[in-house]
Amino acid sequence: MRAALVVVAAAVAAGCAQAPPKPVVTEEYVVVLPGPDGRTGSVEVERGGARRLLSEPYAASRIGADGQQSALKASEPEVRSTFGAALSALPARPATFMLYFVTGKDELTAESKADVQKVLDELSRRPSPDVLAIGHTDSVGAQELNDRLSLQRAERVKALLVAIGIAAERIYVAGRGERELLVPTADNVDEPRNRRVEINVR
Repeated sequence: MRAALVVVAAAVAAGCAQAPPKPVVTEEYVVVLPGPDGRTGSVEVERGGARRLLSEPYAASRIGADGQQSALKASEPEVRSTFGAALSALPARPATFMLYFVTGKDELTAESKADVQKVLDELSRRPSPDVLAIGHTDSVGAQELNDRLSLQRAERVKALLVAIGIAAERIYVAGRGERELLVPTADNVDEPRNRRVEINVR
């Protein structure tokens, strides 16, 4: 029993005598990417008291193992090569669409019937989208009637989406009547842009 204790003590002592592990040396690489609309935000990178503002598409900053920061201009192929796996794992960005309706009805205008395909194309790229359809009217007619009509318009859009295979439980509808006019007008003004359904896709 005494011999076993000595061996354990020796092992502990040997472990204590080992040098501490070396710190892991890492590099940092920051790149600003343009959004889907082409616009670019900005990010400020700070290291060791030095600051660098990145505000142009593919502007980059690399911080090496020595802690020094250098400015770069990355390319789209380089970004895809370096960050491709991470970019592919990102969820799709939210998308918004607007469909317009005939006066006093839940029937789409001819132009919006053509635009429905854009909505369907976007939904087809998402494995399990969440959709919010909000119906609106112009200021023509009684408020109670417009409340019902706006909800009917939202329900019409939902029916279109369910028909192409989007699960009904993933589509939420609401009617706002004439309360949230896209184009502010006086009462009883026939404004085509207010007769709409806003579709938000996540």
